[in-house]
This record gives sequence, structure tokens and C-alpha cells, in this order.
Amino acid sequence: MSIPPFFLLLILTIYSHLSVTNSKEAGLGIFPKIPRNAPDSQSQEVDVSTDSDRNILYFDQNLDHFTFTPKSYMKFQQRYAIDSKYWEGAKANAPILAFLGEESSLDSDLSGIGFLSENGPRLKALLVYIEHRFYGKSLPFGSAEETLKNASTLGYLNAAQALADYAAILLHVKEKFSAKHSPVIVIGGSYGGMLAAWFKLKYPHIALGALASSAPLLYFEDTRPKYGYYYIVTKVFKETSERCYDTVRQSWEEIDRVAAKPNGLLILSRKFMMCNPLNGTFALKNYLDSIYATVAQYSNNFYSVATICEAINSPPNDKDDLLGQIFAGVVSFMGNKTCYDTSLEPTNAYMAWKWQRDGHEKEDTMFQTKPFNMSTFTEECEVNYGVPPRPHWATAYFGIQDVKLILRRFGNNIIFSNGLLDPYSAGGVLEDISATVVAITSKYGSHCQDIVFKSREDPDWLVIQRKKEIEIIKSWISTYKRDMRDLNISV
Repeated sequence: MSIPPFFLLLILTIYSHLSVTNSKEAGLGIFPKIPRNAPDSQSQEVDVSTDSDRNILYFDQNLDHFTFTPKSYMKFQQRYAIDSKYWEGAKANAPILAFLGEESSLDSDLSGIGFLSENGPRLKALLVYIEHRFYGKSLPFGSAEETLKNASTLGYLNAAQALADYAAILLHVKEKFSAKHSPVIVIGGSYGGMLAAWFKLKYPHIALGALASSAPLLYFEDTRPKYGYYYIVTKVFKETSERCYDTVRQSWEEIDRVAAKPNGLLILSRKFMMCNPLNGTFALKNYLDSIYATVAQYSNNFYSVATICEAINSPPNDKDDLLGQIFAGVVSFMGNKTCYDTSLEPTNAYMAWKWQRDGHEKEDTMFQTKPFNMSTFTEECEVNYGVPPRPHWATAYFGIQDVKLILRRFGNNIIFSNGLLDPYSAGGVLEDISATVVAITSKYGSHCQDIVFKSREDPDWLVIQRKKEIEIIKSWISTYKRDMRDLNISV
């Protein structure tokens, strides 16, 4: 059965959401969405407001940047953070490093993103972190319940509004610090990496350059890559262990076979130690799907395809029990628990991101194929939100149909960094577009690995990659300051 073009409308369209009847790929985010050996770690925000060198601030942000109706003048409090301890000052035209938030809270970014604070001293930079509207504490309509209620509020959640938010805050920061000529480098990861690249294109008068880490800029209906997200997940598993790959591939039919037996769902519930009895196979398959996708996407010292495959290949009990092997992989990834919950309540961040995303294909992979039906998806949007999707809005607004030509003709000073083990690299910019729009790829890299905090276990190639990124950014700043001298522009 042929499958229609693969959508990741992320963004961004004013009227789109994740079709929960399709795939559940690991989130387009910097941090894993499924905890490992720490069931509460992902649901609790880390309080980073006590950092004495960092100021947590709120900006009176416009609800709507693009219309002039009375409601568009409504304000909401958008959270951001500033760290000025490394900054050389406005008189030196010292740079500003700005992290553009993604589908996560500011707290998560401050506690997980190391690129700014680790390179601030080297660049003598002012550090700015901005929370994305509708996430964390930047809720336009007060409570999460009101903000995420329906299309009348969610309609203000899209990439265009988010970029305008960032522009307003960065101009405010420059004015506050009298830093009119301080060059701004925007940084983002995953969806935030897309925002960083788009910000450079849409607001070139504000951003000198952009580092877009693991940004699947080409992952749209009109520009989708030949091989998609699940193809790379499958490739990583197959290259790690053919036996593991075969076991996972065969497990879906085995789940269906057992489920069809009398009391089959009860058997599966006990086999996988479910906290609640299964009402069907979807929840279990979705749970397993998410684990495989997450372990591939974030494969590193903590999340390893090799580790989960070792568990699947060598279960503690019967090695001929196919589902027992699969459960051994679950335990390896999730840790030993009294039971495993496939029905966790969605977080506010997930509910917001659900509005922004779409479904994926799974043809020619180790996953079960489930065709995407645009008519069904449209019906679901209208039932859930009262509005239809706009499948071509993002490609038209950001010029994605001919993105490489647009980047060559109109773009400059953008780094696209991708780890080729990351399934989202399928939609990444993997080749240099021009002398100033460059791609840095790492054969063994995972999702956003270059912008999170350094570790003693970091491989040499990652250390070299980060150094290369900084050298490129320093060259942008040097050229900018030379241009200022040539034009006789003073502070």
C-alpha cells in the first residue's frame, strides 16, 4: 500500500496538531521525552532561578504581532534569562549569544544547554535565553488550562509568532544594555534549530548568524527526503544488531497474534507488566515505538541502541520467547519497575506540541506500516479544535520548497549541525550551501549533541566539532567588526 507524502508540519501551521492515530516518533526536542531509570525526572522542572549570575525576567509581549485588532494588543508575560558576567560591554561591541527556546520550558534549557555558558567567556558575550510562547511559564492566557483550551487560544501558537517574540525581546535587550551594534548570534536545537535558521532569514537586521543544531529544515510535504525518520531508526538498529532488528520487526505481528487469543490482551498486560490492563494493542505498540525512536535519536552514554539490543538478544529468561525478549529491552531502557505505564497523563508541553506537529511514515522499516490519510487527519483537527490544517502554510511562509536556493541567494552565516545517528538528520541540511551557509555532520552524532553541556566522556570528534563551530562564529564577528570600521560606524 502506497503512503502519501510524509508530513512534519511542525510548526507551525496555525491549524495543525499531532495525529495520535499515526506514529509517535520521539519528540522534536533537545531532551528525551521518555525518562530512563528516573520516572519523575522528566515531569519535574529544575529550579535554576537561584543562579546568582543569571537574571530571570519577564517581558510584556504582544499576543499577536500580525494583526491590528483590539485583541492583538493584549499582552502576556514571556519569560527570559540574561547572564552578563562574561560580557565585555557595549563599547567593545561584544557579542550577544541568544538561545531560542523550543517546545520546552526555560528551566529545561538553562539546565541542559551548555553551549552558551561554556563559550560565553571565550567570546566575552552576553547570554540570553528566551522561552517559547505557550511553554513553561510563558502562557498567554494565564493558566495552562485556558491557554491550551481550543483553537481560539492555540491559534496564537505558531513559528511566525514565536520568531516575532524573539525579535521583540532581543531588540529590548539591546536597548536595555545600550548594545545597538553588538552582533547577535542565535542558537537553537531541533525545532528551535529551525527557528534559529528562519530567524536569520526573516530578521537579518537583528541576527548576525545562527547555529541550527539538528534542525530538520527539509522535513515537509513538499521537500521531504527520500528516506525518513523511521528509516534511520531502523538503519541504526540493523547496523547495531541484525538479530535485534529482526526481533523487533517480528514482534508487531506476534503482539497481534497474542492479542487475538481469548484473554489475549490480559496475557500481553501481564507479559509487559502493564500498570493498567490493555484495552487494545495500540497503547503497547505506541509505547514500544517511542522507546525505539528515543533510544536511536538520543543515542549516547545514557541512551544506547547497543545496550537495548544486548538486552533483547540476551533476555534473562526464555530466549525463544519473542515478546519476552522485547520486554527485556523495555526493562533495559526504562529500568526495573513494579509496573510500566503506557497511559501517562500528557504534560502541558506535550499538549502544546501536539498542536504543532503531524504524523510520519513507516514503510520499508522495522515498524508496522500505518498509512497517513489526510482526510482523516483533517476530520480529527476539526473535531479536536474546530479548524482544518493548513498543510502548505509553512512551506509557503518560509520558502521551504526551494530552501537550498533561497539559502544560497538570501542566506549567510548559518551553521547546520547534524549527527547522522539522529533520525531527524533525514530532514537536515547535510551539505554546504555556500561559503557562509555551512553543514557540519558527525557520523556518530545524536540529536543536538553539540549544544548540550560538555562531558568528560565526550568523544574527540565532538570536541573538534564544537571547536569548529566556535571558530566559524568568531570569524563572523571579526568580519562584522571589520565592516563597521570600513563604514566608520562608531558605538
